[in-house]
Amino acid sequence: MDASHLAELIELEETYWWHVSKRRLVMDWLRRHAAPPARLVEGGVGSARDLQEFVRAGYEARGFDLMPESVAHACLRGLDVVGHDLEAPWPVDPGAFDVAVLLDVLEHMGRPVRVLENVRAALRPGGVAVITVPAYPALHGDWDRALGHHRRYTRKMLREHACDASLEVEHLVHWNSFSLPAALLVRGGQRLFPRDSPPAEFPRVPRWLNETLIGLADVERAWLSSGPLPFGLSLFAVLRRPPS
Repeated sequence: MDASHLAELIELEETYWWHVSKRRLVMDWLRRHAAPPARLVEGGVGSARDLQEFVRAGYEARGFDLMPESVAHACLRGLDVVGHDLEAPWPVDPGAFDVAVLLDVLEHMGRPVRVLENVRAALRPGGVAVITVPAYPALHGDWDRALGHHRRYTRKMLREHACDASLEVEHLVHWNSFSLPAALLVRGGQRLFPRDSPPAEFPRVPRWLNETLIGLADVERAWLSSGPLPFGLSLFAVLRRPPS
């Protein structure tokens, strides 16, 4: 992530439908299955808005990020964040955390299994990792390249990475189904009419559409509480360190 994209995240994090919807999805699951007070670590905090939400909810939380600007911004918010490469062994005691969170992080990693191995080491036996990643490798395009994504995921690929890191897949579903048609149109247009180095920017939407998209995500989240979706632009996973 470059500094300009971090600045955009900070600008949009509070109200933009994508950030709000993902934060609500993650918090819903955490409250039901790993409620505070619990010890939580986030890898790749970005703008640190999600980590701030975890602290407000009552988690004993800390985070890591490789980007100095991200670490500095998080520290200005009073959060416990240090600079660290997630592919290197994490500077924590083994089994120190109940929950680990990686939100749209693994796709940036050259060695994602190594990151998941570090997650496993940081979790207590029976602890869980909450993960989101972009779906459908066929949709890998200008946006992904601009953001430094190594890959988009299939369910099978994410399962294999979890298995290689000795983590059990407890929950793995698609989400963000309602924006998939628009993504297909955009990716198709980019391939028909390529541009040189397009910026990685979230498309701005009017307030009424932003609120509508948040509402659709709320409906989808309620559906996911009772069953999976057949498709969606992203994947949401819960991985567990085996109890023994």
